[in-house]
Amino acid sequence: MTIVISGTKLAASRKETLKDAIIKAKEKYNRVPKLAVILVGNDTGSLSYVKGKEKAALEVGIEINTYHYMDDVTEKELEDKIISLNNDSSVDGILVQLPLPKHIKQDKIIDLVAPSKDVDGFHPYNVASLYLKHEGILPCTPKGVIAILDSKNIPIEGKRAVVVGRSNIVGMPLAKMLLDRNATVTICHSKTKNLAEITKEADILIAALGKPKFIKDYMIKEGATVIDVGVNRDLETNKLCGDVDFDNVSPHTSYITKVPGGVGPMTICCLLENTYIAYLNHFKK
Repeated sequence: MTIVISGTKLAASRKETLKDAIIKAKEKYNRVPKLAVILVGNDTGSLSYVKGKEKAALEVGIEINTYHYMDDVTEKELEDKIISLNNDSSVDGILVQLPLPKHIKQDKIIDLVAPSKDVDGFHPYNVASLYLKHEGILPCTPKGVIAILDSKNIPIEGKRAVVVGRSNIVGMPLAKMLLDRNATVTICHSKTKNLAEITKEADILIAALGKPKFIKDYMIKEGATVIDVGVNRDLETNKLCGDVDFDNVSPHTSYITKVPGGVGPMTICCLLENTYIAYLNHFKK
């Protein structure tokens, strides 16, 4: 019997726990966590993502300020703003909503965010901390995927995990996190030959390649756990869908997530948790 894991329900439960923790922390530190979001342009997806983050932050008691710039903002303006936020002791977390316009060097902007305030976990310091097993801020989506697996006590140690996608934001850090939990991990990508032969060996299959309904039933091991990280538009219906053809694949799985309502809500939840962690670390200094 297939169990569809609801990221929405899991995120709601974790946000209630976080909300209670923030109430108690406010009594101790006399303020709530504060998150600064830098948004450039009017991309529909980015606007929607930021709106969702604002709503979720307010629900748990995190103060959130969005600094919205037009597409023609200069790189210097963004740099000055980030430096200002880095030096603002009342700001615990800084998030730069991606993508940025082509005239802005994205890596340069991300690298400028103070590692201690990098709640996305994208700064080279935090990336290195993950790979060296040092304390740091974990990237939100991979952290959310691990939380989803743990919520159902899905074994990771000793299991064969296949990650389809090698981005620095999801695929690569997630593979490392699975490896740290003693899974045997294979990373697949656009140049992988005989992909289906590899994915059929997976006890845990994570799809993070950005192609709508790409993963089909013939690519799945019977009884596998399938986590769908993709967010796409169905070419036929224009509705949101994942990288996994859910209706085709789900009957062959033990556990599966759906898009929307799977990994997405947990990504936002982990962003809030990272902000809270940065807030607590602020007072440890």
